[in-house]
Amino acid sequence: MSQQTESMIKRQFEAYLNSYQGLSREIWLLSVITFINRAGTMVVPFLSLYLTSSLGYSLSQVGWVMTAFGSGSIFGSWLGGKLTDKIGYYKVMLVSLIGSGAVFIAVQYLTDFWSLITGIFVLMVIADMFRPAMYVSIRAYSKPENNTRSVTLIRLAINLGFSFGPAVGGAIIATLTYGTLFWIDGITCLFAAMLLLVLLNEKDGTPIQEKSQKDVKQQSAYTDVSYLVFLFVVFITALVFLQMFATVPLYYKTVHQMSEGQIGWLISLNGMIIFLFEMPLISWLERIRLSKPTILWIGTLILGLGFWVFNFSDWGGILIISMVFITVGEMLVFPFANSFAMERSQKGKAGEYMALFPIAFSVAHIIGPNMGMQLIENYGYNFTWSVVFAVSVLGLLLCYYLRYRLKAEQSEHENRNQDLSTVVT
Repeated sequence: MSQQTESMIKRQFEAYLNSYQGLSREIWLLSVITFINRAGTMVVPFLSLYLTSSLGYSLSQVGWVMTAFGSGSIFGSWLGGKLTDKIGYYKVMLVSLIGSGAVFIAVQYLTDFWSLITGIFVLMVIADMFRPAMYVSIRAYSKPENNTRSVTLIRLAINLGFSFGPAVGGAIIATLTYGTLFWIDGITCLFAAMLLLVLLNEKDGTPIQEKSQKDVKQQSAYTDVSYLVFLFVVFITALVFLQMFATVPLYYKTVHQMSEGQIGWLISLNGMIIFLFEMPLISWLERIRLSKPTILWIGTLILGLGFWVFNFSDWGGILIISMVFITVGEMLVFPFANSFAMERSQKGKAGEYMALFPIAFSVAHIIGPNMGMQLIENYGYNFTWSVVFAVSVLGLLLCYYLRYRLKAEQSEHENRNQDLSTVVT
């Protein structure tokens, strides 16, 4: 290897490390806690297999259980936002971790259909209370200029946790039992709660450089039209992105005749690209100062193209190209969407704002996979990928409208300040 090549590699590595600098100690600790919590959620990817192979439920019954799963997630996100505004993010995160730990352990003993549906619903309510509280805590523990990178680090912890958990969970099922997974899930939630108590103090989370409550006009997220438009953008991009876990694996297997192992490796490319490139990409985009709606527009376009390219060729390499497109779109959309939601939440009740953000994902999770399955069954894969791209085009139009509204808001704000300045003068 030449000295010039070594020097270039060294510079790239230093730039990669520098992209992580400046983040607060609390954000790093929160990332560790989030990783442990998400890595411990091993039973979720195997829930449908557990219900069919271990409990003997029909696919129709499994569908109702998954509906309870999604419904609990929506209600939990809403409740978590409400409680965050009333009692604070720290208490909500703690209650969520302890409560979900206890319910995870209890759910394994529920085998009756209706008791299991109730148990899964309660579990997701308690578990997903954590999400809006966590988002609000990021805004508190992070400096405003580091919000997007802080979100990116948390996303990295979540992605690593979801990559680590299923791999270990599969090995546990092969050697032990499904019941062991429920115990491990419960214990890791309780362990994450203990770390939260020991390593993070609520007083450490006093919002940094944030206006006092008296100076902030409390606006409801439900009357913030620009934020509602943004949530539709999030919903649209989630509808598109979730096809990667619902319909794309079926496409790999039925059309390209790939084995489960090959499918797993190809999907893992998503996590590897995120791990290596997301933080440097976010750092670079922050330096060039593109507006968040513009980045969301670019990311939505690339995400949609990631599915549309399936129609261009039957060549196996197109699958890798698609995965790269989907991953780049994901890296552009979701960190900046998180950051936009946190910044917008300063206009009113933070918990209410941050609750609606994961709810948009949860609703897409209920609708998106079923939509893709129905399209494939009735019209085939090529038509489905075209519809998915058309949905992303709708997201592009919404991004454009969001940018228009935000510019109008900024212009109105500047005019108001100018009028006030004239009156004072």
